[in-house]
Amino acid sequence: MKNLDTMTPSAPDAVFERMTVLSDPTRGRILQLLAEQELSVSELCAVLQQPQSTVSRHLKVLSDGGWLTSWREGTSHLYRLPDDQLDAAASELWQLVRRQAAGQPAFHQDRARLAEVLHERRARSREFFASTAGEWDRLREELFGAGAELAPLLGLLDPSWTVGDLGCGTGRTARALAPFVARVVAVDESAQMLAAARQRLEGVGNVELRQGTLEELPVAAGELSAAVLVLVLHHVPDPAAALAEAARALAPGGRLLVVDMLAHDRQRFRQEMGHQWLGFEPERVEGWLAAAGFTGARSVALPPDPRALGPALFAACAARPAAGAGGRRMALAGTAG
Repeated sequence: MKNLDTMTPSAPDAVFERMTVLSDPTRGRILQLLAEQELSVSELCAVLQQPQSTVSRHLKVLSDGGWLTSWREGTSHLYRLPDDQLDAAASELWQLVRRQAAGQPAFHQDRARLAEVLHERRARSREFFASTAGEWDRLREELFGAGAELAPLLGLLDPSWTVGDLGCGTGRTARALAPFVARVVAVDESAQMLAAARQRLEGVGNVELRQGTLEELPVAAGELSAAVLVLVLHHVPDPAAALAEAARALAPGGRLLVVDMLAHDRQRFRQEMGHQWLGFEPERVEGWLAAAGFTGARSVALPPDPRALGPALFAACAARPAAGAGGRRMALAGTAG
């Protein structure tokens, strides 16, 4: 048996320290509120009907005791009880305090005032949108840039995919795809375009640049999970052959997206930019896709940008049949019509 006179004093029990922090009923009320909703100091003042100096003092004690997390949002600090991050002892103590506080008359009054604070939040938001609906698109574009909502949609892609950027040009599409997929295989016939792409893609480790034509892709059969041809098909002498080659490079179940110009009459594009085709009727592209063995081909006219000077665009997508689906793929070199 140890001699009590020779025992060194033990460290203060953390549970008793936490009990001291929670000894004030107002701090229990604050935790009840912050367990349900993150709130600012001013919102807590409105719910508790106490001055800011008092509420701030209690928040400091709770924060120092490890009961709260906080973060800055604009000019305000928001607070929350991270009850899912409390250790076992703190969680057990909090559940006891929570049950006791829930039986107090102040708890029900706090809940009613909290509902009013949240209602005011929603009302401010509704008022903002009601007054700015006509200007919202312009305001969002000024804040975040044109089409800011479009690039993140690539996050819907499967992160394990290998995607082919066929006719990659200077690598703009490949760079947009790279953060969201495992690998991008970017193919272009032009050495100059690939040099520009290499410069743009410096530091991007999951893009592989390859030189080759769309009619004879330097890609193994079934290597790609998906592929895109963005504003390139009108440069190809035989689009049907290029689409058949894309089908060969796709794994069963792989998807193809074609973005190109709708049919137009701007003959100068042939001389000035080397266009082989003055755009396409989407139905014709859908026919080529079906002949190449794709299924579910469909096309959508893209909304025109009023600032754009070129012809209107469309997007056509289709899928290579999954293994065992009975799909067929035909070699169509020289059959464009």
